Amino acid sequence: MILYGYFRSGAAWRVRIGLHWKGMDFANLPLNLREGEQGTPEWRSRNPQALVPALELDDGTLLTQSLAILEWLDETRPAPPFLPGDPIQRARIRAVALAIAADTHPLQNLRVLKRIETLLGADAARQWAHDIIASGLAAAEAMLTPNPGPFAFGTEPTLADIVIVPQLQGARRFSVDLSPYARLASIEAACAPLPAFQAARPEVQPDAV
Repeated sequence: MILYGYFRSGAAWRVRIGLHWKGMDFANLPLNLREGEQGTPEWRSRNPQALVPALELDDGTLLTQSLAILEWLDETRPAPPFLPGDPIQRARIRAVALAIAADTHPLQNLRVLKRIETLLGADAARQWAHDIIASGLAAAEAMLTPNPGPFAFGTEPTLADIVIVPQLQGARRFSVDLSPYARLASIEAACAPLPAFQAARPEVQPDAV
């Protein structure tokens, strides 16, 4: 099993957490997003979106999109679970995950920021990322504040925690003030000592610079 990713990619970070959480053995094969390796004809022939992460299975099947990969992991290796059995709780967890992974992160990723920088300049791109992230975190904070901790949905981490932790680090990269998000900070603190979260951190990846 091979994970194609990039040490700083929030989406690849999610998948690394999931793979370590499930105790999976995998090789890490990075693509340097800053140098445009994801846009080569060879990679586009495998993943037409020209994005990471992608997970190559032992039979050569290539899975793409971080949440799709995590869902596949949970369906094929159900223990320990990313989602609980209760359908309402599953829907709520997915809603938080999507609020970050679908409605926040894609609007501040490298591809979007490069386009904004080309059109409006580097300062405008950074301000855009800052504002998008702050808005997404505010929504997630409000969604999670009523829930008991220490994790996003109780005493065990879920798919929501997998998505939240990388986004908080992304917020720091763009100087977002995290003080209004006490609930999210407590979730990050609860996840920090867990081995799967430690092993997935960007600074311990082979391509970290």
